[in-house]
Amino acid sequence: MKKETYESMIATIKEQPLLAKGIPLCNNLITKAIYIAYPCLLIYLLFFNPSLDFVIRYFFSSTFSSAFLVPLVSFVVLSIFRKAVNSPRPYEVFETAPLIPKNTKGKSFPSRHVFSIFLIGTTFYFCCPIPEIGILILILGVLLACLRVVSGVHFIKDVITGALLGILMAELGFYLF
Repeated sequence: MKKETYESMIATIKEQPLLAKGIPLCNNLITKAIYIAYPCLLIYLLFFNPSLDFVIRYFFSSTFSSAFLVPLVSFVVLSIFRKAVNSPRPYEVFETAPLIPKNTKGKSFPSRHVFSIFLIGTTFYFCCPIPEIGILILILGVLLACLRVVSGVHFIKDVITGALLGILMAELGFYLF
């Protein structure tokens, strides 16, 4: 993205108060919804699987273990990678204020928000008895990726890479576990 494109995009959005307020709000709502949904999936897998008694569910449920460990390990690996790469964010490169309040320096590539929502969406798809919830989360992931770019906190490459890595790491993790 060129500086002129970025500045024009941000200026156009700021001229429309509904968009300027709506983008950070939608970003926040989607993020919080997934933050709540994922533990709900884990609780369901741990406590509400009628075919297993509690001890077996707690220690041996491969679905619960996979749904817990695959995102955990993937998130840690991605966080270490992001810190090592330490790519600047658009608002740093172009020296402008993003629409989503953010003070973070670097750690833009890949987008951890987008990575996480695609990882969790794929986890829901594989582990939830209603896989359509996973598909809905993946659709929200596309929206979140767009919001992160137009708000100026990520470049397009950050969100595309985050989405692909989220899906690939989940696929690999569920294949291995």
